[in-house]
Amino acid sequence: MPDMQKERDTRNIAIDKVGVKDIRYPIVVLDKSRESQHTVARINMYVDLPHHFKGTHMSRFVEILNQYRGEISIESLDTILQDMKDRLDASCAHMELEFPYFIEKEAPASGAKGLMEYQCQMIGTLGHEADFILGATVPVTSLCPCSREISARGAHNQRSAIHVQIRYRGHVWLEDLIAWVEACGSAPVYALLKREDEKAVTEQAYDNPMFVEDIVRAVTQKLKAVDEILWFRVECENFESIHNHSAYALVEWTR
Repeated sequence: MPDMQKERDTRNIAIDKVGVKDIRYPIVVLDKSRESQHTVARINMYVDLPHHFKGTHMSRFVEILNQYRGEISIESLDTILQDMKDRLDASCAHMELEFPYFIEKEAPASGAKGLMEYQCQMIGTLGHEADFILGATVPVTSLCPCSREISARGAHNQRSAIHVQIRYRGHVWLEDLIAWVEACGSAPVYALLKREDEKAVTEQAYDNPMFVEDIVRAVTQKLKAVDEILWFRVECENFESIHNHSAYALVEWTR
C-alpha cells in the first residue's frame, strides 16, 4: 500500500513536534512505602519531523505504548524515547505523562487516615542528550497576613496550588518532593478531617500566615537545600476567597 507519510514535502518546513496527545494508559510509579503504585496517565508523545517528510506514522506511537505495556515507568522512559526515535526516523523524541498519585495521610489530631491525591508529571526528552523533569501539584492552605493583621475577628484564607518541576541527579522520591513542598504553606490539605482536626488545621494556618510570595520563597529555600536537585521551577496560585482573581508567583532556579 502507498506510504503517504513518506512522500516528499516541498515546502521546506521542518516540524518541531508531531505526534499523539491525551492517550490514557496504565503506568507504574515507584512508591516509597509500597515499592510500586499502579495508576493511569494521560500521555502525550511527539517526535520532530524533517522538512522533506510529509507526515509521521501516528499508529507507531500507540504500537510503542502497547509494546511496553506494564513497563511504562521512570526507569523505562529513556528506552521508550529511544524506540520512538528509531521507529519514527526522528532526531528528537518527547514524552509527557500526567497522572494521579496517592499518599496515605493521617489527620493531625484524630489520626484518621485517608488517601490524598496529587497530580504528578514525568516529562522526558531525548535528542543529542537526555532530559528528564519530575513534577507535582501540591494543594495547601494559605492565610493572608494582611487580613489577619487588620481584622478584629479572623482572617481570610484560601486553597493554594503549588506547581513544582525539578531536574535532579540520583533519585528523588515523589513522596519526599511532595512533603518538602507541602511544608511551605500555611497548613496542609487533607482528604479526611474530623472536627478536632479542622480546629487544628485552621489554628495552624492562623499561626502561620503566608502571602503567595512567602510560599514560593519558602519552597525555593527548601529545594535549594536538596543536593540532588539541579534545577526547579515553582509556581503558586492562591484561589482567593474574597477576591475575584487568583494571586500568583513564580521562581525558577538553576544550581
